[in-house]
Amino acid sequence: MADTEFDIIVYGATGYTGRLVAEHFVREYGNAADAPKWAMAGRSMDKLEAVRDEIGAPADTPLVVADADDAASLEAMCARTRVVLTTVGPYQLYGDALVAACVKTGTDYADLCGEPAWMREQIDLHHEKAKASGARICFSSGFDSIPFDLGVLMLQEEAVTRHGSPAPRVKGRVRAMQGTFSGGTAASLTATMKNAAKNPGIIKVLNNPFGLTPGFEGPDQPAGLVPHYEDELGKWAAPFIMATINTKNVHRTNFLRGHPYGENFRYDEMMLTSPGEAGKAAANAVAEMLKNPFGAKPPKPGEGPSADERENGFYDVLFVGEWEDGKRLHYGVKGRYDPGYGSTSRMLAETGMALLASDGEGGVGTPGSFLGKALVERLRDHAELTFAVEE
Repeated sequence: MADTEFDIIVYGATGYTGRLVAEHFVREYGNAADAPKWAMAGRSMDKLEAVRDEIGAPADTPLVVADADDAASLEAMCARTRVVLTTVGPYQLYGDALVAACVKTGTDYADLCGEPAWMREQIDLHHEKAKASGARICFSSGFDSIPFDLGVLMLQEEAVTRHGSPAPRVKGRVRAMQGTFSGGTAASLTATMKNAAKNPGIIKVLNNPFGLTPGFEGPDQPAGLVPHYEDELGKWAAPFIMATINTKNVHRTNFLRGHPYGENFRYDEMMLTSPGEAGKAAANAVAEMLKNPFGAKPPKPGEGPSADERENGFYDVLFVGEWEDGKRLHYGVKGRYDPGYGSTSRMLAETGMALLASDGEGGVGTPGSFLGKALVERLRDHAELTFAVEE
């Protein structure tokens, strides 16, 4: 794919999140020496031209018309580029043809998918074909699941350096987060629930921590569904809405990398509240809220927070590695900007840049399995994420 017209195409650039991804390339690379050859793609040339002008992209920024309902247009788009970044979801409704086109043309792909049943379907359909064509199909390249996938990967690398072995048990604990979930996230969850009602087999994938590791079933995993007090951290822990997808991606990274975390690795994610009765009440309130996380009026795809809200968002995640002999290791991942939009758009863009800069076997995988530490370095340099051991 080295002789393609473009390095990266941002597909869905006229949508809310796609526009933010395009803005990242304008802001972060501009006319820099390492700027990629990139283009904006979507269904409407008029809308593409308008967004190009609104975000201050150069007037000669290439624009590509492609439609999720037109497989030929998607294949033609993929043939012109080394990497496609797509924000056009829910992916279970609009993603099939694009993944197939990337696999067929050997084009690398990254998305923001948090839809595990659809992801498993794509693994079963395309993993071997993608290995044959060289296409790297990289799901979940935003807030779900990069900070968690790479946080565990970096903790385990440090664990081997310090203690000579990976931690057999890791806890992911969200210490703080300010921001909003996207309309796309709400639409994806709604589409998943509708499909599950028609196909009960989907429930099996959703409930299985190893739903994305076909052929491998590890040990029983902590569910993370019941609020409890964590003595070591001195706070109450509540269920975390994104644990269902993040834990599956962490296990798939371990699986695809040949189990560097061990075949008996156990992992869960929860959200910390505070100590005492107030913390307990907050944890129970979170658990109750997750029964209907988006309320009576969920955000619609294309809707999102203001620029100020995106700028003022943040997140802080602690990973705790534990060994049977009592050893502990703490590792922190922190991100500036709203997790659902501001940070997510930067992470997707930098996943594309990391794919450009790396080689590797094709297949259907994760940011951690394909890119690992190379993506961590890009996120530190270009997306204002920090990854660090906490003494």
